Amino acid sequence: MRARAVVLDFGAQYAQLICRRIREAGVYAEIWPWDAARADWDGPDVKALVLSGGPGSVYEPGAPACDPEALAGRPVLGICYGMQWMAKAFGGRVERASSGEYGRAEVEVLQPSPLFKGVDGRFPAWMSHGDAVLAPPPGFQVLARSDDTPVAAIGDEARRWYGVQFHPEVSHTPSGSRLIRNFLYEIAGLRPEWTPAAFVEEAVGRIRETVGPGRAIAALSGGVDSMVAAALVARAIGDRLTCIFVDHGLLRLGEADEVRRLAREALGREPVVVEAGPRFLVALAGVRDPEEKRRRIGRLFAEVFEEAVARHPAEFLVQGTLYPDVVESGRGKADVIKTHHNVGGLPEGLRLRLVEPLRDLFKDEVRRVGRELGLPEAALSRQPFPGPGLAVRIVGEVTPERLRRLRQADAVVREEVEREAARGGLDRARLWQYFAVLTGAESVGVKGDHRAYGEALAVRVVESVDAMTADWLALPEGLLRRLAERLTREVPGVTRVVYDITSKPPGTIEWE
Repeated sequence: MRARAVVLDFGAQYAQLICRRIREAGVYAEIWPWDAARADWDGPDVKALVLSGGPGSVYEPGAPACDPEALAGRPVLGICYGMQWMAKAFGGRVERASSGEYGRAEVEVLQPSPLFKGVDGRFPAWMSHGDAVLAPPPGFQVLARSDDTPVAAIGDEARRWYGVQFHPEVSHTPSGSRLIRNFLYEIAGLRPEWTPAAFVEEAVGRIRETVGPGRAIAALSGGVDSMVAAALVARAIGDRLTCIFVDHGLLRLGEADEVRRLAREALGREPVVVEAGPRFLVALAGVRDPEEKRRRIGRLFAEVFEEAVARHPAEFLVQGTLYPDVVESGRGKADVIKTHHNVGGLPEGLRLRLVEPLRDLFKDEVRRVGRELGLPEAALSRQPFPGPGLAVRIVGEVTPERLRRLRQADAVVREEVEREAARGGLDRARLWQYFAVLTGAESVGVKGDHRAYGEALAVRVVESVDAMTADWLALPEGLLRRLAERLTREVPGVTRVVYDITSKPPGTIEWE
């Protein structure tokens, strides 16, 4: 039985980031909502418990909480709200702070503790809280303070229970990763045993158990996620996997041929190609709402696969769903940011059982698993592409004319960005996604000597690690100039080019 850590999510903005930091330390971690039944997540394999932060107050009616008995006998780390709840639940005093503490703070370690092993006596940390622990519970000692927070960390070393008021999971707390590793290694006694090789071994075993003697169809898009998912299933069940590539007509220029080539190289098999572009355009006709676009694409995508089953009988459908897809589509009490076509759009009558071997992984973890499987780098280094394709990069209705316009514009953006990276003007390692968006905004321009109305086109280039957060990339002035000149000159109907400088959050990577 594999040892694991459980993050109980009290509604934190950064719960997924806590999970990532634990996994980066080589320890498997799962996130469960605070109100999940204890029987759903608890077990003898849970060797550490982390209580996340949250936006509320421990004194609000219905404030998030967990069963105090769940803490007994295991190491616990409470972060921000998690520390406040732990303090209140076990007899400490928590009150509304006279002035909350937000942003960077200097934390001073007051006494030695395994939690702060190898951490400087004073270190910068990120604070974001309105309540504060004024007195720790019996058995706890104050381990650290800041100028505005006299109780910045607490610990009961006998029970191995700790709490920190700051956020060790964010990059603004440089010592945070060391602190989390101290909790996992020094306090919980865990070891960095969760590796890509271990994941592959376990995933293959689960797939074999799930599929049994049956057959599966892999929904192949050519992206990293679906390719790695298909490779895992192929390793598990061999030639009982059929890879089907639906060309929904919403792909980038030359992408269909690229997908076929990568499938042959990465999976050693020719995919079954379903030409369905006209059907998707008919389904999207007149639709402007982005959520409705995703739902229609998801439904039609599933229908196409159901039809394919008649020609390629199977009982299971393999999808490359990732953890950020699940999070953004809403989980538990989380808000829906946007519905992902492979999470929220499948009809209830789908006759295929889903196999989603990557559902608990982040994008960077998927790439590491792909390398463990021996997939070619060309298949793993492709920039992420949304399942609904260019449809969600066209604000408003998707028409054949606008689709052609965006496909041509996107090819120009990719060509110029990749050329700039090849000559050393951009760090390729920082390029997460780079693409064009038709904004739907009409803008006046001058073509020759004539006044012309066309569409404003946005260029989006971002850097990220896992798509949970992202930042826009500052492009060289020369590249921006070439993009504007080529796009307005070569793409019919484009009269203006703008550069998107919105980070995630508050925006998302895609426009829709």
